[in-house]
Amino acid sequence: MVQLRNDILRKPLGLSFSPEELEKEKDEILIGAFEDEKMLGCCMLIREDNQTVRLRQMAVLNNLQGKGIGRALMQFAENLARDRGYRRITMHARKTAIGFYEKLGYEVRGEQFSEVTIPHFIMEKSLFGHAAP
Repeated sequence: MVQLRNDILRKPLGLSFSPEELEKEKDEILIGAFEDEKMLGCCMLIREDNQTVRLRQMAVLNNLQGKGIGRALMQFAENLARDRGYRRITMHARKTAIGFYEKLGYEVRGEQFSEVTIPHFIMEKSLFGHAAP
């Protein structure tokens, strides 16, 4: 999972994960999509508070993007969060991925900001079908 995230999310930006970053992930909810033994995509959920989880590190192999793997990962993550009692998912979405998340019902909140050297927006979605407070 670290390799996939590094290849898709960090290497193209000339970045890599620090041991400190990876250490912080040991208590997070890690989600992977597999075919046989091969990981096709992944993401993680991090508890923000009793109501909210934050989606991080969404990645799908480049040659498989647009084939529904990201959508399936998102649906699984949303169902898992809902089952655990969370009411909302937030994320720092790359500007290039805004359209993908909007199709899944996420809304941009606030102004563009820079993270890992590229433009991002905060996006969020209520897990109960109405606008998040």
